[in-house]
Amino acid sequence: MLAFSRRTITQYPKQISAVIAALMLGAGGGALAVATLAPDASELPVRQVVETVIAANVSVPADLDLQAFKLFRSEVTRSSDTADTLLSRLGVDDASAAAFLRTDAIARLLLGRSGRSVTAETAANNSLHKLSARWTTDNDGNFKRLVIEKTAQGFQSRLETAPLSASNRLASGVIESSLFAATDEARIPDSVATQLAEIFSSNIDFHRALRKGDRFSVVYETLEGDGEPLRAGRVLSAEFVNGGKSFQAMWFQEPVTGAAATATAQAGSKGGYYTLDGQSLRRAFLASPMEFSRITSGFKMRMHPILQTLRAHQGVDYGAPKGTPVRSVGDGVVEFAGVQNGYGNIIILKHRNNHNTVYAHLSRMNVRKGQSVSQGQTIGAVGATGWATGPHLHFEFRVNGVYRDPIMIARQSESVPVSAAAKPIFSKLAAENRVALAAAALVQQTSAQ
Repeated sequence: MLAFSRRTITQYPKQISAVIAALMLGAGGGALAVATLAPDASELPVRQVVETVIAANVSVPADLDLQAFKLFRSEVTRSSDTADTLLSRLGVDDASAAAFLRTDAIARLLLGRSGRSVTAETAANNSLHKLSARWTTDNDGNFKRLVIEKTAQGFQSRLETAPLSASNRLASGVIESSLFAATDEARIPDSVATQLAEIFSSNIDFHRALRKGDRFSVVYETLEGDGEPLRAGRVLSAEFVNGGKSFQAMWFQEPVTGAAATATAQAGSKGGYYTLDGQSLRRAFLASPMEFSRITSGFKMRMHPILQTLRAHQGVDYGAPKGTPVRSVGDGVVEFAGVQNGYGNIIILKHRNNHNTVYAHLSRMNVRKGQSVSQGQTIGAVGATGWATGPHLHFEFRVNGVYRDPIMIARQSESVPVSAAAKPIFSKLAAENRVALAAAALVQQTSAQ
């Protein structure tokens, strides 16, 4: 072992470092030399060992019926389904079951209808033992359960009604081209995408203002029957980042007590969406008379498609297929419903403060003069009546008889905050939703990684 004094190290640092390095290198070389002294593996002797293996004595219980094993498979019905094609996709090979589906009145509810969740239980030979189907038909909180079961007397069917159960799902996505393309990529139902567009319609112009890289997070209900997801429910909370600006919303219904509770229940109060600091997102007027569509002509000067003259376009045109539902953008009364010159079939609604909305070129009208309508109520359908070159909705907004930009009016309409009495409950729920939205945002990040 070498020893150096502190003085020696101070006077000759480089020299001593070189000596230590040489010693370490030599040690490494020695290690290498020792390693290479081992024999070559290919020269080692090889010995083969053969032993007899006796299998364990496994006995099969006498009461085990190998034919009793059942196979399960799930599918979703298609509108083109016949008895044979549906059973084939379910792995069922049973002519008597196919004949029963074709002839039984209850069983035939499965055929020609899409989107119904079906589960088949078959024997080992693929004959049908039991078939169950579930679907929802309305918003009463229940689902239908159709059961076809093999009995000693043959196949029997029954139709039952049972309550739905709700669970929450988290999801998020990034805009590359459109909202629906992003929600499809994130496997979010279209009904949830439609709700997102509706919730933030007063803050974001989904027709013109979406940008690549915008992102969203959402917490929504999934309604289930017997543990099977049947349809999406309400959006509970959501965040949308558009152009770097974040918008958040949550569903909230103010609690009421006493006589007010009875009156609220009778009136069918539905609650609404609020920002997380308590401002209502429900404004006096919706941003669009249709749930989701595209603007083909805005509130501006344009070349009239029929008259071929440059003139002011006093409304907004929405392109949509004939028959697309048209809704009232606000509460009001029908002032006119009929035919009017180039407008074709037209509905004019009167709202408070001398506001009027106009819905033209309709294919049908669902309301009559003097009828009261509520915000979001379907009043007609898109058509091409009057001076129209194709199916679309011409929509106008008039204030004291003066034409105004409908989109600007919707954004400027007032909203109502959460009441002081409900603020403590709201604040607690808002804190929970902030956590849920933060978790939903991680869903997309995790899947991307």
